[in-house]
Amino acid sequence: MTTKILVVGYAGYQAEERPLSFSLGKKKLQVTAMLDQWYGPDYTYFKVLAEDANTYIVRYQRTDDEWELVYFEAGDDTDKKTFTAGGDASS
Repeated sequence: MTTKILVVGYAGYQAEERPLSFSLGKKKLQVTAMLDQWYGPDYTYFKVLAEDANTYIVRYQRTDDEWELVYFEAGDDTDKKTFTAGGDASS
């Protein structure tokens, strides 16, 4: 299970080359750093650092033209929390 999100992406010679910002509910976050990127048959994953100092993995589904949040990790090491596709948080 994943969470659909709204993403503003950079589109150069390809559509949706990388996320520039994304919205989680009413909160809009700017991407401050691209940490990693990898490809699958119909999707691209992006591991990004957002302006809130948290790390997110978002997936772009090319076949459906949809973005999804698949992973979250809090940036504060004193209270480390993660979110995975099942929506579970752990510390």
